[in-house]
Amino acid sequence: MDKQTVWRDGVRIVRGAALDREMRDPAGIGRATAAQFIGGGAGNVWIGTVTLAPGASTGAHHHAQHEVLIQVMHGTAEIRWGEQLEFACTIGSGDFAYFVPHVPHQERNPNASEPVDFLVVRTDAARLAVKLAVDPVAIPETVA
Repeated sequence: MDKQTVWRDGVRIVRGAALDREMRDPAGIGRATAAQFIGGGAGNVWIGTVTLAPGASTGAHHHAQHEVLIQVMHGTAEIRWGEQLEFACTIGSGDFAYFVPHVPHQERNPNASEPVDFLVVRTDAARLAVKLAVDPVAIPETVA
């Protein structure tokens, strides 16, 4: 077998339009997987997109031993974290947020009319999210 044949399946192209169709599927949950690195030397990594509807927020949660990196692709989000979600930061288009393992956090969309779109990279492909019962502080400390 020549090198051309060996490398034929070495690259996967993911078209944005395909992800968009998956995101807009009426049976979907606003999530599309761009790639999963399983068995390729990178461990279990999930890369995809998540959309948070206008005015929506996730519940308080963490991702156990996994790390998470998000980038805001469109819109503005408020990230709250800590045992009582006592810290907060607003992030906008082009900004990233990295979450260490086990950190309690919540993503919020403060905009009542526009969704916020995230690019997400997680060190798990199983969508592991541990839901938390948290009594959040009324006014979190703003972190720059």
